Amino acid sequence: MEKSAKGRLTEVAGLFFKLGCIAFGGPAAHVAMMEEEVVTKRKWMDRQHFLDLMGATNLVPGPNSTEMTMHCGHERAGVPGLFVAGFCFIFPAVVITGFFAWLYTEYGHLPEAEAFVFGIKPAVLAIIAGAVFKLGKKALKGWELGILGGLVLLASLLGINEILALLSAGILGMLYFGATNKSDGSLKSFFAPISIISLVTAPIAKVSAMKIFWSFLKVGAVLYGSGYVLFAYLDAELVTNGLLSRQQLIDAVAIGQFTPGPVLSTATFIGYQMGGVGGALAATAGIFLPSFLFVFILNPLVPKMRKSKLLRFFLDSVNIAAVAVMLGVLFEMGKASLVDWRAWVIAALALFATFGPKKISAMWLVLGSAVLGYLLFLI
Repeated sequence: MEKSAKGRLTEVAGLFFKLGCIAFGGPAAHVAMMEEEVVTKRKWMDRQHFLDLMGATNLVPGPNSTEMTMHCGHERAGVPGLFVAGFCFIFPAVVITGFFAWLYTEYGHLPEAEAFVFGIKPAVLAIIAGAVFKLGKKALKGWELGILGGLVLLASLLGINEILALLSAGILGMLYFGATNKSDGSLKSFFAPISIISLVTAPIAKVSAMKIFWSFLKVGAVLYGSGYVLFAYLDAELVTNGLLSRQQLIDAVAIGQFTPGPVLSTATFIGYQMGGVGGALAATAGIFLPSFLFVFILNPLVPKMRKSKLLRFFLDSVNIAAVAVMLGVLFEMGKASLVDWRAWVIAALALFATFGPKKISAMWLVLGSAVLGYLLFLI
């Protein structure tokens, strides 16, 4: 029996709060966990629509995985679900990061978490590999898309900007498939779905808390790609202007790497250093607010894009490109994480748990690998 609106909202809140507590490993891992929960287990949407949302999300500013939570929440519980999913995913990371910010201010150093992170990283590789396999099977609809995906993977490994690669793949695919297939023949149907998209800009305010808010709002409104690009923006916006020391920024990077949830919760840590609790709240609101707006605008447009033949070609091309980017991230993370036999052992066990006959949920996989990593790290 179909759940009530309140029941669906409760379901959305519970799922994304859980993911906010255990989603280690960066955007690719977060999306992999969401795919498992939303598509495979709960069947809130089919894999094709999940791919379409993922591809579209990669083309707008903001943290990709956080925006995907909002899309998933919208699909399950409408506009309220969008806001509930985003808030519940962000909230645990903000609280944990805020606690670390207080410890850092009081005691001048960060807690040791290296042993646990050592175990989590190889497990995250298995989770991403599982998502790449499932999404790749759906996205790979022909040899032409396979070649396009291979080119994007090569571009990703060569360090070419992922947004440039995604956009280029989308345009190239749209032109190729548009030329080899009959199009809708209507410019109106081509441009209508994208005609209401607009940019968000805002001036910098002079009040201290407001200055923090506007500084992070600017970053959130133009931040493309993975959340790790955030640090380059913050260095230019805050360190160069003397609002933050580079050491504080480096320590903030460390916080973002070993806490769960979106890496953009680093803004909470930095905001606390700049203006206490008020600064933390202002920075957090500023960095995430644009994402809610972008998803609110974008979500209804994605099904319309799928109905337009030319835009469908664009989406299919961007989708295979997004999977290729995930594969590139998996390769780079593997080089960084699989550093000795202990990491290989954890990775092998995690791969068996992911692809074996009896699959283990991402939550238990992450927690179990953290404990195993701690024990092996002591050897």
